[in-house]
Amino acid sequence: MFDPVEVVDYHTAGEPFRIVVGGAPQLEGSTVLAKRSYAAEHADQTRRLVTNEPRGHADMYGGFVVPPDDESGDLGVVFFHKDGYSTACGHGTIALVTWAIESGYLQGGGSPRRVVVDVPSGRLETVAEVGESGRVESVSFINVPSYVSGWQIPVQLSDGVVGVDIAYGGAFYASINASDVGLTVRPDNLPRFAAVAREVKGVLGQVSSVQHPVDDRLSGLYGTIFFEALDQDGRGLRQRNVTVFADGEIDRSPCGSGTSARLAILDSLAELERGATLLHESVIGTQFTGEVIGDAEVAGVHAVVTKVRGSAYKTGEAAFTLDPHDPIGLGFQLR
Repeated sequence: MFDPVEVVDYHTAGEPFRIVVGGAPQLEGSTVLAKRSYAAEHADQTRRLVTNEPRGHADMYGGFVVPPDDESGDLGVVFFHKDGYSTACGHGTIALVTWAIESGYLQGGGSPRRVVVDVPSGRLETVAEVGESGRVESVSFINVPSYVSGWQIPVQLSDGVVGVDIAYGGAFYASINASDVGLTVRPDNLPRFAAVAREVKGVLGQVSSVQHPVDDRLSGLYGTIFFEALDQDGRGLRQRNVTVFADGEIDRSPCGSGTSARLAILDSLAELERGATLLHESVIGTQFTGEVIGDAEVAGVHAVVTKVRGSAYKTGEAAFTLDPHDPIGLGFQLR
């Protein structure tokens, strides 16, 4: 029988983030990336308990709070979802920083508030705007360097060939213009987007364009972003997207690390001027803003430094248990 697993739930632009604050096994490892590997081997029962039905659902997301890699960091996080563990999660980072300040986990005050977060893909500098009441109004994070690793790779789908761009934003994402698969970014098209994303991952899941040049633990195609351009006002760019990650999970938010991947593509195509803002909308109409703020390099490959901003809101808290007589045990998943 489990000891109670204590969680605090937030959503960022509609996407859930379940923060495990008590009752999780201690994760060993000298870095957050190493702790991610340890969690997959030794803490998976806890992940399954809090993501599976009846306590979670097939699109649940969350994280284990862990110490930072060194004294220069403020906190660390191991991200998880219904199928396993991710290397990056922008919406989760925004929710985690919001929780850490609002709950008092991090001491101190003032606004703007700088918080350094270690995630599996690297170290993120974040800035929280805190209101007079102590509520966190928004969080922006400067992501790890993002870069394009593949242009218009032809992928044979069940109903035709589509060109796919691949970019890294802490995880590897395939980008497809939604019109190229005959769709618009609307909730009623989600089953078809999930089906196409599974086909894309089946073809591109381990190709060279999704191999990280420094650490193979960061390799593999994580998600597929279907995007469409929207009308815009003023200086900048407005796009709507739906990101399908893991095995058919639908991101309700505009996807934080995916926004960085999109920014790398848009910058390379000169479709977004430096200093201009990408207004990135989700399939439910919620928004992140993103911009390219500099240049970088990853193993000799040109990359960009991106900043993404969004807001998170607390939705509840709970202490989950498992009755030893419960025949469904750690739960189940229905789609």
